[in-house]
Amino acid sequence: MSTSHLILLTGASRGMGRAMAEQLLQPGNVLVCLSRHSVAELSAAAKAHDVSLEQWEADLADPVPVAARVAEWLGQQDAQAFDHATLINNAGTIGDPRPLAAADAASLAQAMRVGLEAPLLLTSAFLRATRDWRAARKVLNISSGLGRNAMGSQASYCAAKAGMDHFSRAVALEEAAAQNGARIVSLAPGVIDTDMQVQLRATDPSLFPDRTRFVNLQAQGLLDSPATAAGKVLAYLARPDFGSNPVADVRDAA
Repeated sequence: MSTSHLILLTGASRGMGRAMAEQLLQPGNVLVCLSRHSVAELSAAAKAHDVSLEQWEADLADPVPVAARVAEWLGQQDAQAFDHATLINNAGTIGDPRPLAAADAASLAQAMRVGLEAPLLLTSAFLRATRDWRAARKVLNISSGLGRNAMGSQASYCAAKAGMDHFSRAVALEEAAAQNGARIVSLAPGVIDTDMQVQLRATDPSLFPDRTRFVNLQAQGLLDSPATAAGKVLAYLARPDFGSNPVADVRDAA
């Protein structure tokens, strides 16, 4: 009997999120992607591979209705239908890199809503809605080294990722004490050549003194492609020890 795996993935329209979505289009998977825009190529690939795919256009800067929709949809599913159920909180934004004293309030608020409030609310909705499912449940939060090592002109991104790390620790304690508790990991995926990197390399160095560091990472070939990074992240998700350390790095030894 084949297994069935439900995966909810945010930020699936570009970068590593899109690469993960492409790699998750495998037989037995049911994939629900939440992004600001749908991707026609993903729909075509899902049809070609005969994989169930839903794409929801959702603005995670307004996370309350998105979490409510996730909870309602999960509540309509058969609690016995899936062997595995996974939420991947991948979406994030670096906002407008600049010192906090020079930052725009609306940009800061958006970065925190997308990067921290949305993952927190979606994790809550997922765990509550799937509590009585027979499925083995996992939550994978895509964090960053900047959640663990501060960088100037990145206060909102550092704060969001540090908050993601710490709420993952708290949820891990809660789920460890629950029947059929979910396993949760906040995972740093390494450095990846995405639109975020392009934005950082293009930032005025007077606003972002560490710009040269990111220019050098690209020049030295030290950035993973989105596809390579996605493969590493999904391999970590599949590790038998997933959840043993709620705050981890994709480069951690097995």
